[in-house]
This record gives sequence, C-alpha cells and structure tokens, in this order.
Amino acid sequence: MTYLLLCAGFVAAAVVIALSARRRDRMPSCASLAIAAACLLVLTAVFDSVMIGIGLIDYSDAHISGIRIGLAPIEDFTYPLVAVILLPALWSRLRRDRRHERGPR
Repeated sequence: MTYLLLCAGFVAAAVVIALSARRRDRMPSCASLAIAAACLLVLTAVFDSVMIGIGLIDYSDAHISGIRIGLAPIEDFTYPLVAVILLPALWSRLRRDRRHERGPR
C-alpha cells in the first residue's frame, strides 16, 4: 500500500464527516479556512524538511509518489489538510450537540 492511497482514505473520511456535520451558520468562512490551510502547509513544508534533512525520519521511495516540496513528500501535506477540513466540522457538531443538551436559556 502506498502512502498516497492511505492519505486518500483519510481525506475521504474527513470530507464525509465534514459534510455530515456541516452547518453554514456555525462553520468558519472559506477565507479563514484557506488562511489556516496555507499556514499549516507552509509549516509542514519547513519542519518536515528539517526533520527529514537531519535524518530524524525517512520514507521508503517504494511507498511515496516521488513528488516532494522541499524534502517532504507530497503525502505529508495530507494531514494538515485533513485537520483543516475535519476539526472545524467536528467543533461545530460538538457545539451544536452541547447546546441541545443544555436546552434553551
């Protein structure tokens, strides 16, 4: 199994959960999500490249696509992307559920 296939599963699961929990009045704006994604992707590029460069982690060439940004394989950028998709949706969903438990005030 390649990392790209594994990452595709994570992205698909995050999108399904986000779509099921989505409510426009509770979700952050697309602009704020794009800014958060850009920041996380830049940080991933920098710090993953540093960790790979000093030999802390390494990836088997047989399991990655070969596309890299810096020293980081493109597959490493899936996890911050999933976080930007999944965490706001879960936050919105959990806030909505908690409000229903407390009842109206």
